[in-house]
Amino acid sequence: MQSTATLAMSEPNATAVLLVVFGLLLAFSVLFTRTLDRLGVPVVLLFLVLGMLGGSEGIGGLVFDNYELAFRLGTVALVLILFDGGLNTSLASIKRSAGPSGLLATVGVAGTAGVMALIARGLGLSWSEALLIGAIVSSTDAAAVFAVLRGGSLRVKEKVRSTLEVESCVNDPMAVILTVAVVEFVRLSNAGGTASGSGGHVWQLLLDVPVQLLMGTLVGLAVGWVARWLLARTQFSTGGLYPVVTLASAFVAFGAATLVFGSGFLAVFVVGVVLGSGPLPYRTGLTRVHDAIAWMSQVSMFLMLGLLVFPSRLIPVAWVGLTLGLGLALLARPLVVALCLLPFRWKAREIGYVSWVGIRGAVPIILATFPVMAHLPDGERIFHIVFFVVVISALVPGASIVPLTRRLGLDEPETPTPAAALEMHSLRPMGGEIHSYHIQQTVAACHAPISQIRFPDGAAAILVVRGDRVMAARGSTVLAPGDHVYVFCRPGDEPQIGLLFGRPTGT
Repeated sequence: MQSTATLAMSEPNATAVLLVVFGLLLAFSVLFTRTLDRLGVPVVLLFLVLGMLGGSEGIGGLVFDNYELAFRLGTVALVLILFDGGLNTSLASIKRSAGPSGLLATVGVAGTAGVMALIARGLGLSWSEALLIGAIVSSTDAAAVFAVLRGGSLRVKEKVRSTLEVESCVNDPMAVILTVAVVEFVRLSNAGGTASGSGGHVWQLLLDVPVQLLMGTLVGLAVGWVARWLLARTQFSTGGLYPVVTLASAFVAFGAATLVFGSGFLAVFVVGVVLGSGPLPYRTGLTRVHDAIAWMSQVSMFLMLGLLVFPSRLIPVAWVGLTLGLGLALLARPLVVALCLLPFRWKAREIGYVSWVGIRGAVPIILATFPVMAHLPDGERIFHIVFFVVVISALVPGASIVPLTRRLGLDEPETPTPAAALEMHSLRPMGGEIHSYHIQQTVAACHAPISQIRFPDGAAAILVVRGDRVMAARGSTVLAPGDHVYVFCRPGDEPQIGLLFGRPTGT
């Protein structure tokens, strides 16, 4: 029997070892992200693999099999990722893609679940297993989609990119409802419930889809407007308190929407959109903080999910997982997307691209914990099949995204970034913004002295970056091709300034 002193020492030592291993995994993950970005492979796959290597059957030896804790921590991480996604998604892009992305997020998810269930049944799985797997892998993943489309070495055309991103943010409610419905159906069936009773309960849950979407949107709008009003009228002593308020709004939106039977994930995304589409104090600092939090959440979540996987249990389901992963990428997703986008008269190459970039990630893996937590037969087997499907469905399309985007002509030229960046940190609304413009040969301001450029009232060029040189924007400065000019202007002056300088950098 261990003494009290021995027990007191063992726990801190175990915690220290855990932190060291976890820190090393984080560091290695970040170091390899640039290489994967160039290949177009979702970075999250690396986090999953490193998590497996650090697990009980890997070199790290960390024993972690708490599915309930993984579900709760994964939910928090998804809240942070979706909020950052909403904060960086313009209202205009949502309006442009509302129709196709909304149809993909509802009818598309249900259709994908049905086709995948048929494929799984054809492979010899029972109907309960097939329906569970179909529902779990039916939605795309916001973290994986953002990591590829925003963190990679390509820039996809706005129409296609916004549709993929908005779909990935709003399709989670449908997948959650389908998964809960099937889990409940299987539980009732195993408990001897009648088929009619089980079916009625399933259809009742499916009717909750519009309710969850509506309530999630309303709660998100309400919390977002309140947070915006509070930030505009409250002055804090330090800029570090502003991210605390925005984080609080995300958590309140998720909890409030869930309590009123709405989609908490959708509410969080809507809050981010409301805050990002209006004037924000300390905007640059806020976006940088939330971007860092979102990346930290992605890394931590996928490492944790990797720890849950036992490689020895992947081998028996490898052929099933491989076939289902290929079936999802080559049959289920393309078929459903083509049918959903047919009314919008999209070009074939655009439909094909949206079909191919249906990346799965953390959401299906988190949903795969539901059968385990419900103590369903073969729950852990289903979890490992889903894990295999997620890896295949992300790896196969992911490795081809960069060349496919360019081959189909769906990429936009990336604007060169300046060697020096100028930012304005304001703790209160100032009625003005700073934008960076890359001077190209075709813009009106090229080869013109700044003194001869007719700026709107209240607007002015304040800095010029030429190569590695930073110069004051004097009247005699002649703008040359390749220069980066920082212009201060009021929010309504961007269209007029755009006629002179082109599009702002990063838009």
